Amino acid sequence: MLFYGKVIGGLIGLITGGIPGLVLGVVVGHFFDRGLISAFKFGAPENIERIKTSFFETTFQLSGFVAKADGRVSEQEIQHTEQVFQQMNLTAEQRKRGIELFRRGAADDFQPEPVISEFVQICGPQRQLQQTLLTFLVSLALADQRIETAEMEALKRIAVLIGYGAARLEQLLRMAQAQEHFHGKDGYVAQPGTSLEDAYTALGVEKSVSDRELKQAYRRRMSENHPDKLIAKGVPEHMIKLATERSQEIQAAYNMIKQTRPGMR
Repeated sequence: MLFYGKVIGGLIGLITGGIPGLVLGVVVGHFFDRGLISAFKFGAPENIERIKTSFFETTFQLSGFVAKADGRVSEQEIQHTEQVFQQMNLTAEQRKRGIELFRRGAADDFQPEPVISEFVQICGPQRQLQQTLLTFLVSLALADQRIETAEMEALKRIAVLIGYGAARLEQLLRMAQAQEHFHGKDGYVAQPGTSLEDAYTALGVEKSVSDRELKQAYRRRMSENHPDKLIAKGVPEHMIKLATERSQEIQAAYNMIKQTRPGMR
């Protein structure tokens, strides 16, 4: 059992506040030790493997659920899912499992609550994992270039279950829609008709932000999709390419904005 936090906290408390400070320092150190133990457990190899499995299975079940929310799975959604399989470079067995999970989620009697509950329990309070999951689902919903009312309700239901509010989901949706303006056949560049407003929306900021705030937002978006960080948190390696593409779209949006700001050229 770790006790460093209690020792250090107790000593600091004793020096600064005497006996009452000692007691308070030990209490604060106790919670620090508990958090450290929890972090060690989360980062254990066996736990990371559990998270990877849970992330994969949850993603494809919920993908089926969202795709079927409007009553049918569209051709665009099928093509998008097939594209995801190709990007992930899955083995034949993994692809078979992914299809099985997708169909399970698309079944009329599928309920997302127990699946999400297990996912949250396994992954713990890892907001980045939950946001990455939502981002994948939003990308699927946008496969046919629009989101039906039923699909939006399904996404809201999922967001609430994993602890996201409707406002946060809508912001994530706006960002994803804008980021797609920076990905085309010619690579990751602004597509015809892309506006400067699209670039700011892709980064999740207003046009009025300062250069410093813009840089902070850019770094935050890039950090959220950083491959090494996502792998360390439990996102399966074969799903990382999807996040990498998002990073390149964000980079292209940021480059577009920089050209309009003299102090950043």
